Amino acid sequence: MRERLRRQAERRVRRTIDEYARRIDDLQTVGRRTSEEIEQELRALEARRKAARSLDLASLGDAGLLDDVRSALLLPGQAWNRPESKPGLLARLRALLVRLAAWFRGLFGRRRSAPRQPREDRRIVFAALAASGRTIGASQVGDALAHLTPAERHQLESSVDKSIQARERDLKKAAEEKRKEAEAQRRDLEAEREEARRRAERDASERVREAEEGRLARELKERGFVTERDGAIAVTYGLIERFARLVLEEETRSLPADVRRSLAGAAATGVYEKARLRRAEEVAHLDLPGSLLAARLTGSRHIDESTSYVYREVTSERVHVVLAFDKSGSMAESEKLPAAKKALLALYIAIRKRHADATIDVLAFDNEVRLLDLLELWECTPGAFTNTAEALHTAHLLLESSRASRKEVYLVTDGLPECYTDADGRVRSGQLDLAMGQALERARELATVPGLKFSMILLRSEHPEYELAAREITRTVHGSLAVTDPEQLGIELLVRWAGGTETVKRPSVAPALDRVGAPSKAKARRRRVDRRMGG
Repeated sequence: MRERLRRQAERRVRRTIDEYARRIDDLQTVGRRTSEEIEQELRALEARRKAARSLDLASLGDAGLLDDVRSALLLPGQAWNRPESKPGLLARLRALLVRLAAWFRGLFGRRRSAPRQPREDRRIVFAALAASGRTIGASQVGDALAHLTPAERHQLESSVDKSIQARERDLKKAAEEKRKEAEAQRRDLEAEREEARRRAERDASERVREAEEGRLARELKERGFVTERDGAIAVTYGLIERFARLVLEEETRSLPADVRRSLAGAAATGVYEKARLRRAEEVAHLDLPGSLLAARLTGSRHIDESTSYVYREVTSERVHVVLAFDKSGSMAESEKLPAAKKALLALYIAIRKRHADATIDVLAFDNEVRLLDLLELWECTPGAFTNTAEALHTAHLLLESSRASRKEVYLVTDGLPECYTDADGRVRSGQLDLAMGQALERARELATVPGLKFSMILLRSEHPEYELAAREITRTVHGSLAVTDPEQLGIELLVRWAGGTETVKRPSVAPALDRVGAPSKAKARRRRVDRRMGG
């Protein structure tokens, strides 16, 4: 299913990438076409410039050059659009003499003089057209070029050339802007394509994960491992028990061989009874003749669960175990609380596997003490202070009235007693000496339980006074103490349940406490050392 969903996701990603690649190719095609058009326009402008350097009536067939010449002719301020300056005194006298001579020739002469040609004022015509926004035709342009003086003709060529140069500059500027715009669009498309690829891959991963989670949730619901509670998935007792068995299997691999054999076996009595099959592991003790007889009596030729009989060992030992663990705020550090949960789950299954009818009480304590089942054990969260005295008192109340022949207490903590419960039932904190004194008093009370086996497991700390206080409590209960790391907590509990011991070294940095706050001058007793696990 995972591979199929991933292949579908890869196809969607490829389609998305191909679409963006097509858009980028289209953008590049448009850019190339635009560049070619701009190059053609630039070549045409360059040809016009060459033609404008030598204005010829024959070359005005180019409509573009004709427009440029027409625009240059209509520019105000040009020499041919400026009115003629008034003649000076000498010019007027000369003109007067010319007119007098012409008059005398007409008066005394016999030939009739030619008619006077009117003077053309073309400058006034072009100036008027330019002022009114009108234009001139091609014939008028040709007539104007024919009447221009060489200086005016040179000025016209310069104006046309400047006009074409300005158009070339504008065209090149527009081409550069278009190129930059196309490049920016291409970069935006590439960035959008990369973002679309990442989004598609992320969506594909989410779909795969959601599909896997949905399938897992359906399977777990079918097996009764999870259920829906208030619209959310919640684990059930069956899943926690299954998880605890897996944890026990994992921890068992690290145990010594003799401890593994001890955990695998049950409490042997040598007394057996014939009974119906209840668990799959009892098939090894199947009463084959009796099962066949029972099957034939029911009319069946084969043995099934209803006609299977086994020899089951009768155990007379009754076991009562109290598992107490610290869930104060300090247990949230360094993954102590999850390690304690896993270790207690493994120990719970180990006890139940060896003694199916054992009484197992799980206590969680911080300011107060609570009795938990396996599901509540796994879901508990860190609390406030450590009320060791109340945990010892609750264990005493549970075991005092118990009829079990084997009574054991396993207490997991990581620090000093920090609070206690007074006679009025209120929790007091902030006085470590009183909290320690109350814990020792409850330890002496617990020590009165007959046949009690008490084990305290202290999670290793940098403060030596924590271990000193724990040793004082275990000595008062006549129990044993183990100092270990969270990773080794499960192995430590299983070894002690199976009857083994761990190496416990007395710290050399400080002496043991004889009473709260006072060092003991007695010599440290040497403890038995078991090298199988290490301290």
